Amino acid sequence: MTIVVALDSFKGSVAAAAASAAVAAGWREVDPAAEVVLRPMADGGEGTLDAFAAAVPGAERQPVRVRGPRGAAVDASWLLLPDGTGVVELASTSGIELLGEDRLPWDADTTGFGQAIAAALDAGVTRLVLGIGSSASTDGGSGMLRALGARMVDADGRDVPAGARGLAAVSAIDLTHVRPMPAGGVTVLSDVTNPLTGPSGAAAVFGPQKGLTAADVELVDGVLERYAACIARHATGADPSLPGAGAAGGTGFALAAWGADLVPGAGRVAELVDLAGAVAAASLVITGEGSYDGQSAAGKVPAFVRAVAASQSVPVAVVAGRIGADADTSGFVHAVSLIERAGSAAASMADPERWLRDAGRTLASRHG
Repeated sequence: MTIVVALDSFKGSVAAAAASAAVAAGWREVDPAAEVVLRPMADGGEGTLDAFAAAVPGAERQPVRVRGPRGAAVDASWLLLPDGTGVVELASTSGIELLGEDRLPWDADTTGFGQAIAAALDAGVTRLVLGIGSSASTDGGSGMLRALGARMVDADGRDVPAGARGLAAVSAIDLTHVRPMPAGGVTVLSDVTNPLTGPSGAAAVFGPQKGLTAADVELVDGVLERYAACIARHATGADPSLPGAGAAGGTGFALAAWGADLVPGAGRVAELVDLAGAVAAASLVITGEGSYDGQSAAGKVPAFVRAVAASQSVPVAVVAGRIGADADTSGFVHAVSLIERAGSAAASMADPERWLRDAGRTLASRHG
């Protein structure tokens, strides 16, 4: 029996590679004769840099110190591939995990992500691949654009503050000095297809998890709408209805305005690690992420892996820290929640690898 384990990271808990290895270890305890193939996944969010580093021989991490989402310095890195491509991950520079338990819904921003991009450009990369999941802010990518040379001012001509708070005061935006893209272009790996504004936009769907109240959501949505109109006066690619424009608090929109191409992150990472080739030889595929819920069907790793497995008539199981009441588990032959196995969210989070091994044992017993 050949088992393919292709988990995403469990945000704030365990990385994709370690999560996949733990499930594999649990399976082998029950079925030591099985061939277990690891294909850790990512969709543009946390773990994307690690996925490229593991899959591309000769990839080199380049350390960089940037301004994090709360304004303090953060030590991060970007990845230089042998062909001259630079890979930069928003999660490790401007990500929500960098805030810990705090949320700064009006003040967090994407400056650090832009600074890391600028560092890659300074190093002479010929192409950029940008992962934009797990953002801490709803700043429309304004911090990133300013780090790349944009200027945003209020009615008195003063530079506006960071974050959504600053966007609320924007009167004019100057993109004249924004740095040009590298010759090979910019590919953006996104894990969602939401537009910038409206009921399925960045503020409405993702704002609450970043600390926005219901009243805040309405205000920020209006702020993003005015911001988009202002950007559109200067950039032909600035389309707030573009699928993925609402990714990372609107950073997808800002990158499209810069001229980048937005693509589904899970699909591009799957190509990199040859997921389809591994699945073709599998008896079962195991996928998962930290929280499998109603949003997981739109570009997230488990839904993508399920589709790949279904296309080759291979059964697939899902493992998640929690499985939401709104989750669609149809199409999975087994679904395992770590919270249910551990008895509580606190117990599951305290030792996630233990419960991932338990999930591996459970699936081996059920499937056997």
